Amino acid sequence: MSDYIRLLKLFFPYKFWMLGGAFLALLTILSNFGLLALSGWFLASAALAGLGGYATLNLYNFFLPAAGVRAFATTRVISRWLERVITHEATFRLLAQLRSWFYSRLEPLAPAGLQGYRSGDILSRLVADIDTLNNFYLRVFTPFLVAGMATVLMSGFFAFFSWHLAIALFLFLSVSGLALPFVAERLGARSGAEMTDLQSDYRVQIVDGMQGMGELLTYGAGPEILRRSHTLNDAILQRQAKMAQISGLGTAGMSFMGNLAIWVILILAIPLIHGGHLGPSDLPMFALGVMGSFEAIVALPLAFQFLGQTRQAARRIFAVADSALPFPDASGPAPKVQQPDLLLKNLHLRYPGGQQDALAGLDLHIVAGSKVAILGATGAGKSSIANLLLRFYDYQSGSAQFGGHELKNFPADDLREYFAVVSQRSYLFHTTIRDNLLVAKGDAEEEELWEALAAAQLDDFVRSQPDGLDTIVGEGGVKLSGGQGRRVAIARAILKNAPWLVLDEPTEGLDPLTEMEFLRDLQPLMQGRTVLYITHRLLGLEQMDRVFIMDEGRVVESGTFAELLKQGGQLSHFATFRNGASA
Repeated sequence: MSDYIRLLKLFFPYKFWMLGGAFLALLTILSNFGLLALSGWFLASAALAGLGGYATLNLYNFFLPAAGVRAFATTRVISRWLERVITHEATFRLLAQLRSWFYSRLEPLAPAGLQGYRSGDILSRLVADIDTLNNFYLRVFTPFLVAGMATVLMSGFFAFFSWHLAIALFLFLSVSGLALPFVAERLGARSGAEMTDLQSDYRVQIVDGMQGMGELLTYGAGPEILRRSHTLNDAILQRQAKMAQISGLGTAGMSFMGNLAIWVILILAIPLIHGGHLGPSDLPMFALGVMGSFEAIVALPLAFQFLGQTRQAARRIFAVADSALPFPDASGPAPKVQQPDLLLKNLHLRYPGGQQDALAGLDLHIVAGSKVAILGATGAGKSSIANLLLRFYDYQSGSAQFGGHELKNFPADDLREYFAVVSQRSYLFHTTIRDNLLVAKGDAEEEELWEALAAAQLDDFVRSQPDGLDTIVGEGGVKLSGGQGRRVAIARAILKNAPWLVLDEPTEGLDPLTEMEFLRDLQPLMQGRTVLYITHRLLGLEQMDRVFIMDEGRVVESGTFAELLKQGGQLSHFATFRNGASA
């Protein structure tokens, strides 16, 4: 129940849309009830007037009940149409609200807080589970609210004629509208919850299979993945078949209770007619009225049958949204920075679940405006420095000061304004070159985009494309070469115009010639900025003011590149190409 209360709180900004849809649904049900009840009375009374002869028929007022029938029929059609429009508009607004809220809860968790989730699972929660929560408004909230109000109003109408009939109708609607949905919910809760989890697993399997298709084909693992997918699909079909059986039982049970209610109401009404308490034409009015009244509750068993699926989807959404932040973010305004120096003293950083520190007593001083390289083998802790600066992960002890202030005193978003990053993993979105550049500066003019591309030596290529800036780069930039993708990342960094430039293995995966050209084109971008060049290769180190060699999370040697070459030492462990020749 607490999950549904949270949903209602999230939906509160759209309460008028929700209540408007419920009101129109109620108006539709009452119009249908009035149409059937009045039609039954009108036809019977007109027939009885005809049996009384011409004089009686001439005195009978056909026009008022006929106008009422038309009014109810017209109202039912219009209210039904408006109800569909309003409830669907409310649904779309609620889905947008949920997705925006969920994404706003995901963002502070990334990347440290999301390490335990697979990308396909997060995607399933963001899309499929939130779509499932759509059932809460359309199939639970609105039908249950409308059924309760309609039951009271329709029973109240019967009370004008007989309290016995009103109580009987109220009991039938209440019992049928509560007992049958409760049974359907009990029967479908487990299968519904399992179906949500299985569908999530199936989507994860498909996403992983598509992302790793090359490796699967290379190693002949495709049949095994296909077998797993078939197993999950069969399990989903089994649950769906069970849910269909429960749905059939609910529909049959509601039809039985509706027909039983008609018989009971007729049995109770006939003596009242014989006793003169009711008119003969009232009998078909009650019979058709009961038929119309069950429209208010007929959808409840199906709605509550999927309550388990909806509840599980809500739990999955809130489980991620309620995840503890990997570390508390600073509150309040960011400290003022005059000189963006970086000073690390005896710094220790350990990743969640790690067995040892990634940064173990690191001491490092980078003066604003200098160009510094961090050299080290894989696992030495180089990229952990970038993660630290961007506040992706927090340090456990020691001191990390930026501009004379501890990093922990900076709100993460404010701290990241000081850094532009070009890395081997700079992600390109499956959209246009223009949109990929606007990630760095959303209000950039087209002229600025072309200037950034020119500085990144990519403007000629973009101009040669038929769609220019609107060229689609493909998922992850698959339609671009490795070098072109890195140049888009450079253009982003130029647009951001941050005082620090972090180059995290920017040439990884490039051939030596492309690597030299890429580093050469980076030179204009480095001017006037503090540069942190993270690498395990020697190429480009001669352009750095200072080189720090890291091993096991700490600095073991430092100096200029020329000084380190003379010393030999750790530098001799790194083989690469420099100036076109092997080092």
